[in-house]
Amino acid sequence: MSPSHHGTEPVFDVTGVTKVYTSGEVEVRALAGIDLQLFAGEIAVLLGPSGSGKSTLLNIIGGLDRATSGSVLFNGRDLTDFSDRQLTRFRRDHIGFVFQFYNLIPSLTAWENVSLVTEVARDPMTPDEALAMVNLTDRMSHFPAQLSGGEQQRVAIARAIAKRPEVLLCDEPTGALDSKTGVIVLEALTRINTEFGTTTAIITHNAGIQQIAHRVFQFLDGRIASMHVNEARIAATEVEW
Repeated sequence: MSPSHHGTEPVFDVTGVTKVYTSGEVEVRALAGIDLQLFAGEIAVLLGPSGSGKSTLLNIIGGLDRATSGSVLFNGRDLTDFSDRQLTRFRRDHIGFVFQFYNLIPSLTAWENVSLVTEVARDPMTPDEALAMVNLTDRMSHFPAQLSGGEQQRVAIARAIAKRPEVLLCDEPTGALDSKTGVIVLEALTRINTEFGTTTAIITHNAGIQQIAHRVFQFLDGRIASMHVNEARIAATEVEW
């Protein structure tokens, strides 16, 4: 079932967002005017080839980068007006990030990697709870080098969700994984979405993954070429690529 949008304000309301990078004399237009809304509790998949603007948009709505023009409303507040300090607080309090490469600290165990976040969050779950959500209870004292790629990615997801973020932003979370392992990672993401109602945006160039989404945005050349609603979503376990 798709979450009902009737009467719900979007968590994110992106209007006319552009991003231009200047390198010497050359201007590169990474985003050429994006309009997009993300609603509470939905999984949105942002699909498209490399260089189509997906990561740039994710970084802007996550407060890691700033738009050149346009507005980005988060629960009605415009991030484009935020100071650097406000953006840092916004990321810390509201957003969980998952990237293609897991960014774990090699000298810390899985449990310790997650606890880095729980020590500074406002209302965290315990590292034990977060690792249980991704089915890694029996691996929590292992170091990253002792874990498979899929296990490392699930530690990264546990770290992202441990602070109970309203929004989970995932950039190619299965990009470094084979399909069997990738499905386990997608299962973790869909479970978190179901159990916590975490608004989730997943960037991928992998068309098979769109089937777990409530809505799918197709990116091309810095624009959204199309958006469609999935009337019949499938379980992560059924995804094939």
